[in-house]
Amino acid sequence: MPLSREPRLHPVAIADLRPTQITVGMREVHAKRKNWKQHPVRKRAEYLGKHLIPVIWGYDERYYIIDHHHLTLALHQEGVKDIAVTVVADLRRLDEEAFWINLDNRGWMHPYDAKGRRRDYADIPKKIAGLVDDPFRSLAGELRRIGGFAKDTTPFSEFLWADFLRRRIKPKRVDTDFAGALEKAMKLAKSEEADYLPGWCGPLA
Repeated sequence: MPLSREPRLHPVAIADLRPTQITVGMREVHAKRKNWKQHPVRKRAEYLGKHLIPVIWGYDERYYIIDHHHLTLALHQEGVKDIAVTVVADLRRLDEEAFWINLDNRGWMHPYDAKGRRRDYADIPKKIAGLVDDPFRSLAGELRRIGGFAKDTTPFSEFLWADFLRRRIKPKRVDTDFAGALEKAMKLAKSEEADYLPGWCGPLA
């Protein structure tokens, strides 16, 4: 049954949370780690209280993250053990297959690998620490940050942008010349080629 987004009042171990995607942009994870380090220790509890992690209460009584994977991984890498979550839906009564199909069809998961290929549900990591880097997700995240496209409510919108960029920019360039790749990404983002993507801001004048 659907629930209001009520936070769980007891902390949940980050190590017990299950991802619903395969990749993240590690540049974004590193930026969030830096941001966390800059927070005074006395203000960190307040920060965590403002960044509840949305989850589905699902198969095997586990909590499955449906957003903020980058932040959760960053906190995990910084040694944070527990975090508060907000339960979006209770799907515990579903068996494993029905559970994943439900998540998939409601836009609550993204089973695509670092090459943009769709994978089996079983390929989604069992732990937050198992998330892998997709450089194009990093590129899309930075592109949005500098105004290449607008933040949008479409689920996994930055992955859609990542896939768009992946088809137009060579992986080697992203790895060896990120600034140059970002410059090209901005030009692509402002072109009519990208007009179907969520958050498109229109062509350059």
